[in-house]
Amino acid sequence: MKVAVTGASGFVGTHVLRALASHQDIELIGVSRRPLPADLGGRVQHVTMDIGEAAATDFDALGRPQVLIHLAWGFLSNFRSHEHFEVETHRHYRFLKSLVQSGLKSILCTGTCLEYGMRCGPLTEDLAPDPRLAYPFAKDLLRRQLSFLQSVQPFELTWARLFYVFGEGQPASTLYSQLLAAIQRGEHTFRMSRGEQLRDYLPVAQMAGHLADLALRAPGSGIVNVGSGRPVSVRSLVEQWLSERNYEMQLQLGHYPYPDYEPMAFWADTGRLRTLVGA
Repeated sequence: MKVAVTGASGFVGTHVLRALASHQDIELIGVSRRPLPADLGGRVQHVTMDIGEAAATDFDALGRPQVLIHLAWGFLSNFRSHEHFEVETHRHYRFLKSLVQSGLKSILCTGTCLEYGMRCGPLTEDLAPDPRLAYPFAKDLLRRQLSFLQSVQPFELTWARLFYVFGEGQPASTLYSQLLAAIQRGEHTFRMSRGEQLRDYLPVAQMAGHLADLALRAPGSGIVNVGSGRPVSVRSLVEQWLSERNYEMQLQLGHYPYPDYEPMAFWADTGRLRTLVGA
């Protein structure tokens, strides 16, 4: 079986490739504009491609895979940017449509928990989307477009709504990376919000494993939450990270306000994920 992964050089993408690499019967194709990590060179065929320039020959350039795990997306440094729905949705739909029309049978595409909007508590996949930012709005729009495409060009679609993820190699602007950088600088204070908000965090290797399992074992599953299913306060999570590194640091709680686009307490209902892949 051939499996292609877009966004393959990104934070989640490299971990998904590593999760897939344990399957010896899979031929892996990593699709990105940047080189892949050196440790993947012998196991993954790298295809350099800008999906914004979708062409009828893209499916052949990818080696005509049976499965595509679509992780690529732009403008992630600004969730409010209208570029998400003015540019990204169109270019990704055009790319995926061209692959489906050329013969691609199965797609796993990643969405975001922010598609649920300002709801609190455990979030289930049957809730109607209510995105409040350009980024989740654009993601949900792409999901709807792909659902309409299925009615005229049948293919299997899994929409994996990702909750929060952490791990080394994460972008520098994230909480986890900021904390690690402060530790590496030898600092003993760390500015953050009050940390009372409840979130759903999953180590990136576990998230990557779930995505690989969904793509290989449960194609065509529709919307699936991918998270831990366990709420944790941001403060206790930061304290856990410090404890794991045996590092003492004073937390300057309340320095930053809470984001205005997130409810105070929400997490994934992972019952569907557990049923599909035993997570």
